[in-house]
Amino acid sequence: MRLLILDPFHGAAGDMITAALLDCGADRETVVRAMKAVVAEPAISRVTRAGIQALRIETKALPVHRTLSEVLGRLDGTAPHVPGPALAMARRVFERLNAAEEEVHGAHVHFHEVGADDAIADIVGACTALHTLNVDGIRILPVTLGHGTGNGSHGTFPIPAPATAAILRHTSLATVSGIHTGELCTPTGAALLAEFAAHAISNEALPAYTIKAVGYGAGTRNPPHSPNVLRAMVVETTGSAGASGELPQDIVDILETNVDDVSGEVIAHAIARFMDAGARDASATPVIMKKGRPGFLVRVISLPETSVQLAELMARELGSLGIRCLPAVHRFIADRTTEEVEIRLGGKRRKLPVKLGWMHGSVYTLKAEFEPARAFAAELDLPVRDVLRIVEEKAWERLKK
Repeated sequence: MRLLILDPFHGAAGDMITAALLDCGADRETVVRAMKAVVAEPAISRVTRAGIQALRIETKALPVHRTLSEVLGRLDGTAPHVPGPALAMARRVFERLNAAEEEVHGAHVHFHEVGADDAIADIVGACTALHTLNVDGIRILPVTLGHGTGNGSHGTFPIPAPATAAILRHTSLATVSGIHTGELCTPTGAALLAEFAAHAISNEALPAYTIKAVGYGAGTRNPPHSPNVLRAMVVETTGSAGASGELPQDIVDILETNVDDVSGEVIAHAIARFMDAGARDASATPVIMKKGRPGFLVRVISLPETSVQLAELMARELGSLGIRCLPAVHRFIADRTTEEVEIRLGGKRRKLPVKLGWMHGSVYTLKAEFEPARAFAAELDLPVRDVLRIVEEKAWERLKK
């Protein structure tokens, strides 16, 4: 299983998160293209923070006050340049920020700092970077908030800022004040971490893993005795299920509802929305309902912390008046890793990713990732099923050696 571990020990801001993910291997071209859809090309440089080399990303934008609808409209304008799942995630980040602002100030008209183009670019960049890393889950270590007071558009405020506290209150993220004064976790950073936490793995101990990549994102300040950086690591679990040899477990909720007045196109769209919103899986099964009417059983598997959000989304998308919840269902999960397999077709060589399922220290199943195989098949004008078959055969051959 390919995981992302984020360590905001020195706090978190949008630019730090984006830079750390880039430094950890996110696709730079895709991230920069997404950010350029909002601002001029960001400046990316290598800096040192208290002896640690880190990536620094800076955007230049004038302060602008915008409403939520204006921000979402700004995001919609980036659609041709931002991957769909990343854009959907960025929208949810701003919805979190808006909910926090309303919780603190009541109904408000404008975003202030977080409505500016640089904040929008940071959020789009971070969500795009996470999307390109293609991880199976995320673990976020305790977030350092800082202490004292800070200054913003509403005057002097206690740290953590009220909006930051409101965002984190609705998550299971652990926080600490730390020893440094000042605002270490901004509302933008908190909203990004809160959204990432919707894709977090169980809070139980991590399985054994190997570190594949390490990245550091630098903040603006450079105190001499404390590296102002956020660390990101991409790791692969080793395929070992522990000393007992048993499959690891986690806890999920199962959400379901019956519908008989929704078209297949709407259900397909809804399932895509559920997955974008953090569902672990989503499906629709044909059923015969009361009075012999044909319908569908729509089922969504959710982590407990995202169940309310997903149930509300199910009700909105499907028009259902009730969502059943089977809470705290134990789920056995196989360890997963992703490896690249090199194949040669049509005179071209290409490394394509394959997901491996492990049990008792050995691979029992594997599957080529569809989208990279589809792109290569289109390039060669070949059926995608042929490319998938060749990649998987090559992977099994390599495992037997």
